[in-house]
Amino acid sequence: MDKKSDIIERLSPLERKIIPFLHHPIEKIVKDSELDETSVIKALRFLESKGVLSLSTAVKKKVILGTNGIYYKKNHLPERNLLHLLETHNHLSFDEAKKMSKLSDNEFKVSLGALKNKRFIVIANGKISLNIPKEELVKKTPEEQLLEELPMPLENLNKEQREILEVLKQRKDLVEIAEENTVSFKLTSLGDQLAGKEITLNLIEEITPEVIKTWSKNKKVRKYDIDASVPRIYAGKRHFVNQTLERARKIWVEMGFKEMEGNIAETSFWVFDALFTPQDHPAREMQDTFFIKVPPGKIKDREHLKPVKESHENGMGISKGWQYSWNEDIAKRVVLRTHTTSLSARTIASLKENDLPAKFFAIGKCFRNETVDWNHAFEFYQTEGIVVDKNVTFVNLLGYLQVFYKKMGFDKIRFRPSFFAYTEPSVEIDVFHPARKEWIELGGAGIFRPEVTLALLGKVTPVLAWGQGLDRIIRDVHKIKDIREMYSNDIQDIRDKKVSI
Repeated sequence: MDKKSDIIERLSPLERKIIPFLHHPIEKIVKDSELDETSVIKALRFLESKGVLSLSTAVKKKVILGTNGIYYKKNHLPERNLLHLLETHNHLSFDEAKKMSKLSDNEFKVSLGALKNKRFIVIANGKISLNIPKEELVKKTPEEQLLEELPMPLENLNKEQREILEVLKQRKDLVEIAEENTVSFKLTSLGDQLAGKEITLNLIEEITPEVIKTWSKNKKVRKYDIDASVPRIYAGKRHFVNQTLERARKIWVEMGFKEMEGNIAETSFWVFDALFTPQDHPAREMQDTFFIKVPPGKIKDREHLKPVKESHENGMGISKGWQYSWNEDIAKRVVLRTHTTSLSARTIASLKENDLPAKFFAIGKCFRNETVDWNHAFEFYQTEGIVVDKNVTFVNLLGYLQVFYKKMGFDKIRFRPSFFAYTEPSVEIDVFHPARKEWIELGGAGIFRPEVTLALLGKVTPVLAWGQGLDRIIRDVHKIKDIREMYSNDIQDIRDKKVSI
């Protein structure tokens, strides 16, 4: 049997259905075969594996309507609605025009700017007046004409349309540039021989109980195509971010730590004041902190209020404190926690003498008003830890951190002296990034200052403490170059990520 005959006997019903139309583009094959596009592409891939054709994929850009574009295409652009109003009620004041047009503040401003640029209106003496003949109003603007023609391939836009597109792109959610994959194919010599032919096979397509019961030697079964590609199966698994969080959690538990949990929205008292951070510290300003527009929170643990106040004002006899008048109202302001150390503060404040020694950890989200780039985000995961034990030293702190990072997969670790308002001595932890050949800072650590422990625990005792950024760890574990890719949720990327637990 020659190659052509062998391939014909292996053709599936789907392949045989499109072969008569292979001299046409895919769009016409879909129409003539009465199959959906997905089935046609599937059949083409089967034929490619048999050497009938070769497929190629190209990425093309397409101009599509955004959310507002879809709405305005149906209900007119805001400037068109303002023109309709001025057509019947000319010479309106700003307040009158805005109220009668029922446009939002932004829509009204945009409409005024667009119409003024086109010289459709004149603004004088606080009034808006039409500046074009009313018969000209029925003509559609270039912007309206382009919106009506969308969606369309970017390459099909002429020079004037491209200029209009740039104007429309400046308006929120009006138009978008989307990328789509386009598939095409080219027939091989074998494909040229088969294309256009009606192929009918009197073959059994599948073995069923009924086929077995009525079997005879005259019947033929379609050959299995052992070379055909099969769909890749993706097992169910956790999101790779959650995998890494669980891995970190497992490490701390193995080291004998108990987990702390708490609220994301917290009073400034526990986020800053309980940690001996002065109320005029730059980290408490709007540049770094998200303040919540809600009534002031309540500080329920009143027994800690007075010692925290004294630690700030005079250092409780241990130091000079920060030498200012502490304000309870500032401490009541609600913020999105900037670190999970607020959980450590609450936990220490709840400990009794018979609870000691104790080790705790936390894994949770924190929020800071950061400029987003490849290495920073305004929300991020942090892992927090404390060890409350009169016998621990700074060397123990370095040991805990070194074990944690080794188990997370980092071989090159270094510690640098640093300063934090609530720890002394303090240290920052760096790990080496082999791809960029540079050290990446992952967080801070230290021993809580006595002003913190005396105010919260009632006595001065060593408390090892650390707060480490986990997002950068997640990024490096999964070879992500840009931290923003962690939450892009590309389904194929998520499927391909390795299991890290």
